Amino acid sequence: MRSLVASVGAICALGLLPASAPPAGAGDADAAALQVALRASAAYVGPVDGWRGPETDEALLAFQQREGLEPDGIVGPRTRQALGRLGRPELGTRSLSIGARGWDVAELQFRLAWHGFPSGRFDGAYGPHLEAAVRRFQQFARLPQVGIAGPRTQAALRRALPRSPLRLSRPVAAELGEGFGPRGDSFHAGTDFIAPAGTPVTSARAGRVVWAAPLSSFGNAVVVAHGSGVRTLYAHLATIDVSLLDRVSAGTPIGTVGSTGRSTGPHLHFEVRVRGAAVDPLGALG
Repeated sequence: MRSLVASVGAICALGLLPASAPPAGAGDADAAALQVALRASAAYVGPVDGWRGPETDEALLAFQQREGLEPDGIVGPRTRQALGRLGRPELGTRSLSIGARGWDVAELQFRLAWHGFPSGRFDGAYGPHLEAAVRRFQQFARLPQVGIAGPRTQAALRRALPRSPLRLSRPVAAELGEGFGPRGDSFHAGTDFIAPAGTPVTSARAGRVVWAAPLSSFGNAVVVAHGSGVRTLYAHLATIDVSLLDRVSAGTPIGTVGSTGRSTGPHLHFEVRVRGAAVDPLGALG
C-alpha cells in the first residue's frame, strides 16, 4: 500500500489525476461511476460521492495492479474492460431502460439523485426504483413520463440543480448533522439537525399542513405546503402537534424532536422539495 500511495503522489504531480480538492456543487458523475465499478470489483469501500480523491485513486491503482494492468491511474480501454459491465459505456451513447447495466447507468443514478430524485443504491443497475425516479424526474422536467432515459432526459440532467424559490427559517434550534448529498453508496435527501428528544420543532414558513401522521421510515412526520411548489418535511418526530389542513405561520410549533421510524438517535430530518424534487435545505435557509 505504501508504494501505491507513492504512485498516487507521483501521478498527481504529473497532472494525470485531478487535484485532491472536491469538485464544487454536485461532484462528478464520471468519478461516481468509477467508484461504483470499483466497489463492485471489491477494490473500493469508500463513499460514492463523485470526488476523485486519494482513496478512489489508490483503489484504482490497486485494482489495476491486481488485474495485471499498468498502474497508471488512467481509466483507459483495458481498465474499462477489466471492470466488466460496469466499466462502460459512457452516458449519452444509448437510451437506458429496465435491465440496462453499466457505467452510464451509475452516472444516471448519481445525476438523478443530485437533481432531487434518488433511486436507492448507486449500483449501475436499471431496476424498478430507478425507473420510478426517472418518471418522477421527467414529470418535474415536463417531459413525457415514459421511464426511459433517452436523449431528452439525459440533456435535462445537465441543467442547473433545482433550488427553492422561497426563503425558509431554521426549523429547530440545534446543530447541523448529516447534510444533503451522498452517503455511502446511497443519497441523503435532506439535512439532519441533532437535538435532544422533546426539543420543539417549528414550521419553516407559513403554509398548510398536508401530512401529519407516521410516514414509512420517516416515522412520525409533518409535511407543510408553502406555495410556489415548495413543501417541507419534518421527520422522526416524537410528537405531532398539528393536524391535517391546519394553517401555520413561520415559527408555529408542529412537533418535537424524536427518533421514530428508521433512526439511530434523536434528531430532526428536514427536507425541502420543489415540485417533488428534493433540494439542499441549506440553500433555502441561507
